[in-house]
Amino acid sequence: MEMQEISTEGERKKEDEGASEPMLEAKTEEEAEPDPYSKLQNPAEDVYAEAFYGDAPVKTKAGKQAEGNTRLYRVVCLFLTIICLVLLVVVVILSLKRECLCHKCADGWLTFGQSCFFLSTTRLSWDESQKNCSARGGSLAVISSPRVQRFLTKEGKFSYWIGLRQSGDTWTWVNDDSLQESYWTEGTSAGNCGMLKSNNPPEKNWLTAQCHAYTYYICQMQL
Repeated sequence: MEMQEISTEGERKKEDEGASEPMLEAKTEEEAEPDPYSKLQNPAEDVYAEAFYGDAPVKTKAGKQAEGNTRLYRVVCLFLTIICLVLLVVVVILSLKRECLCHKCADGWLTFGQSCFFLSTTRLSWDESQKNCSARGGSLAVISSPRVQRFLTKEGKFSYWIGLRQSGDTWTWVNDDSLQESYWTEGTSAGNCGMLKSNNPPEKNWLTAQCHAYTYYICQMQL
């Protein structure tokens, strides 16, 4: 009985000591020492997101080369466009220049409206004057308006044959147009060919004269 009580007291003493001391938690090996490679095996998703969707993505060598080729292509296209524009401007200028040259009277001729006029410095008969004008590519002047009448009167200094001739009772121009508006001087004179006397006012400075008489002449050529 004494031994049983002693053991019972010993057990109670151990229980009391156990209650007074805190129990240590048992930890597994994985919980005590975390795996240092776990983060490398499972990289965070934001690493890939930053690589592919970041503000400044990393450019590869092929990407840089492609971008360089695109810039070169644009420069070449711009250069070719400028050349085309320059050539177009040159063509337009040459066309206008050619048109001006085509509509320019020869040296010694006067330009008025759509015609060139040549006031001679030598004297011929009416028929010879007409032949001379035809050889130059024109004919004796046909005065078709008051403007032309005033222009030739102003530019002239002498008396000139014009392309007016009488056939029967009708006065006609060398281009077969009949006379509509005339500028005859007062009085009458003999002759079947018309002459412009530039010393008189333009309203009345036409004379009639013998066609074989010699005087200056006015040639006209259409542009």
